[in-house]
Order: sequence, then C-alpha cells, then structure tokens
Amino acid sequence: MRIAMWSGPRNLSTAMMYSFGARDDFAVVDEPFYATYLEKTGLDHPMRDEVIASQKTDVVAVVDDLLGPISEGKPHFYQKHMCQHMLPDIPRDWISAVENVFLLRHPARVIASFSKKYADLTLADIGFTQQSELFDQLVADGKRPIVIDSFDIRQNPEGMLRALCDALGLDWDPTMLSWPTGGHPADGVWSKVWYDAVHNSTGFAGAEGPLPAVQAEHEVLLEQAIPHHERLERLKIRL
Repeated sequence: MRIAMWSGPRNLSTAMMYSFGARDDFAVVDEPFYATYLEKTGLDHPMRDEVIASQKTDVVAVVDDLLGPISEGKPHFYQKHMCQHMLPDIPRDWISAVENVFLLRHPARVIASFSKKYADLTLADIGFTQQSELFDQLVADGKRPIVIDSFDIRQNPEGMLRALCDALGLDWDPTMLSWPTGGHPADGVWSKVWYDAVHNSTGFAGAEGPLPAVQAEHEVLLEQAIPHHERLERLKIRL
C-alpha cells in the first residue's frame, strides 16, 4: 500500500510521518516535491538552497520514486505531502494510483503557527485551496478520499489512528503511538528549522485548546481559507 497524506504546513504532518514510520512495515518519505516547489516559485524559505540541493527537482523522477520499488523492501510506503507544493504544472495523474488521506487543521491554528516562522503569508502558502483542488480531482476520478482532523488525533490518538487504519484496510499497530526523540532518518534537511517540537517529543502532543486569535493582517486570509476547510471537515472520520 502507498499512502499519500495531504496537508498544509504546521498541521501535525511530521508527527503523522513519525507515527507511520514507527511501524516495521512502512517506509516513509518527507515532502518529496519541496525542492521542486522552491525552484519553480523562487520563494525564499529558510534553507532554500540546501533544500533544493537535497532532493530531485525533476518531477518525473520524483513521481517515479513515489510509484516505484519501496525502499528497504517494505510492503507499505507513507508519503508526507504538502498540498501547496502541487503547483499547476506538476503532474497530478499519479495520485489516483495511491491511497489518499487529507489531514485537516483549522486555518486559525495554521496561520498563527506558520506566521511565527514565515512572514507575508498568502492563501497559496497555506495549502487550503490546493487541498480542495486535489480532493475534487480524486472525486472526479471516482475515488473516495479519507479525511481526518489533526485536532481529533491529538484528542484521541489511538482511537483516531485505529479508525484511520480501518479506513485504509490496515491492521492496527500500537507502535504508531510513540517514537524516539531526535527525529527520523527520513527527515528532510529543513527539519532543523521546522521540526524542533516533534524532535523533542515521544508521541502526539495533548489536546489543543481554544482557537487562537489571528493578527489583524491575517483576518482576510483566515476568511479565505475557512470555506475550504469547512467543506472537507464535514467529510472527516468521526468516532
């Protein structure tokens, strides 16, 4: 099985990669289109040059890796993807060949967290429109993508991960609930900038509190993102 997990930034995505990576039967990959995204957009993300040097930027080669032999001879392959990395000229036909899961987080939480690390946010930076587009593409192809909410996972990690495994047709594995501190061998080179909290963790963080207030300059951005979030939230796994 190949699982493509689609999220935006600051969305429990690294913890989910660690969770699946803790299983003996899964290989994992960390944001395989990130270098391509930076090269094509020219965005000045932290460690831009190092990221581009660390990964393939030929999208055909990247897709070949995603659909080709799985590393270490593992039977399953977990792919951590950022929706905003899927630029219009990056092929998307391959996604119908994998199992697709959409990982949600409320836009207010994403904006509040991401803006601390990256200034001048736009709607294109946080992935909500692209997440909607990818979901719609799969539905048009006759697929039924799985939707899961990071808020629910943090409230009840075992219950939600069991439900996710059931939806995917996977056996439950309790090793998904914990991992060693210090990161994962599959971490991208950018982990030293973005992954400090999860590197210091041994499992999912506790339940999230009330929604944070966003800064005045991000109120319009929040209004733009919320409809995309709410339409997928209605379809999420519920216990």
